[in-house]
Amino acid sequence: MVFRRLLAALLHSPQLVERLSESRPIRRAAQLTAFALLQLQLRGQDAARRVRGLAAGPAGSLGRRAARFKDTFNQELRRGLRDRPRSPPGSQRGPGADP
Repeated sequence: MVFRRLLAALLHSPQLVERLSESRPIRRAAQLTAFALLQLQLRGQDAARRVRGLAAGPAGSLGRRAARFKDTFNQELRRGLRDRPRSPPGSQRGPGADP
């Protein structure tokens, strides 16, 4: 509790904040943060450009890909449910089962 109050008082001190902002570790952290944000923004724009390119491709190609993905996903889900090991009848415990 005391530590929290002390930390809050220090962080609300304009002189301390300014001195910290001028320190080498804080400046480097800000540079790395700015670099990471810029890289993420560029990658997001590139991904959006590729998706727009797919959508603008041959009529319905994106729709066909989405439908094929959905069909494959459903087939794999059904196969996984069908092939899972089953427990013998009566071994499942339900809400009304005796302990």
